[in-house]
Amino acid sequence: MRKHWLIFSQVVTALVLVLAALAGLVRLFPGLLPNGAQISVREVAQTGQPRAGTISYAEAARRALPSVVNIFTSKEVRLPRSPFMDDPMFQRFFGFRPESQAQRVTNLGSGVIVSEQGYILTNQHVVEAADEIQVTLADGRSLPAKVVGTDPDTDLAVLKISQTGLTPITFAPPDSLQVGDVVLAIGNPFGVGQGVTMGIVSALGRSHLGINTYENFIQTDAAINPGNSGGALVDSAGNLVGINSAIYSRSGGNMGIGFAIPVSLARQVMEQIISTGSVTRGWLGVEVQDITPEIAESFGLSSMQGALIAGVLRGGPAERAGIRPGDVLLKVNGRPVTDSAALLGLIAALAPGQSATLEIRRRQQSLELMVRAEKRPAMRRGQD
Repeated sequence: MRKHWLIFSQVVTALVLVLAALAGLVRLFPGLLPNGAQISVREVAQTGQPRAGTISYAEAARRALPSVVNIFTSKEVRLPRSPFMDDPMFQRFFGFRPESQAQRVTNLGSGVIVSEQGYILTNQHVVEAADEIQVTLADGRSLPAKVVGTDPDTDLAVLKISQTGLTPITFAPPDSLQVGDVVLAIGNPFGVGQGVTMGIVSALGRSHLGINTYENFIQTDAAINPGNSGGALVDSAGNLVGINSAIYSRSGGNMGIGFAIPVSLARQVMEQIISTGSVTRGWLGVEVQDITPEIAESFGLSSMQGALIAGVLRGGPAERAGIRPGDVLLKVNGRPVTDSAALLGLIAALAPGQSATLEIRRRQQSLELMVRAEKRPAMRRGQD
């Protein structure tokens, strides 16, 4: 028996020595033994050029991303006090003294760098009532910002940061968008960080949404979520076509219907705010409404083009020019009026003191009246 164990131990020792020798040889000559199953993988050659047959908007995103910033705001909000808090018995029972009922509320949004001087365009509701604003650039730098001016009627605001070496975005030509164009929405959704979503232009000139006083929205199905407000909507070349502003949603998240303020309106408001700190608009003193099929029939109109003058302010510019309730306003300085929203925009574009030619229809007659616009006061929606 002892002899058998001796033979067995010698055989095991020999096998260990052989395996050790093989392991050494494999280390010196890796290809000596097969490595098990191997497969051959085909891959695209690294040429540095866009891959054939692929569609990418990476270049558009690369151009626009450095110009989009994250905006963080905070403000102190005083909470309503319960009358029980001032009751001495209530305080003694619960063992506390009444403190100032206030807390800081934070908000997040996005913005677009529009000039090398540090001006940033965003939504007014992003910075509304904020007493502290912090802007984070695409490279991670965080800087304080101040409000240059706001325009609640279009929900736009301009901020200013003290920083050089910024990358301003490139503006697309006005009215260059078409339904079906590819667009990218860039912003800071839900505060997770800068991101890009892609979609198309679903519609142009959206109005009567009840969002702003002056509405001419771009509608897109590019995902716009909370935190994207004030961010950039860019075309497939990376040029700014709109400022992301609102979404239609029943859940609070994206449902495929987002709205952006077109670059033509945003630029007009931005330049006034930077120049004067506020926006000045023309005003005629009229109340207008859309022409419905019933109104067109009762007034004997052949189409629903134009806007019905529903009311005229006594002593206002329109009354002095001879405009009466029931008139249908068709053109302002030769520009056609499609509906009441378009009319409000045309009147707002008039500078205070500027004279304008109005083409109206009154009892089947066409008239031209001259009116001198005045500065628009604060008023409710639908008046101008």
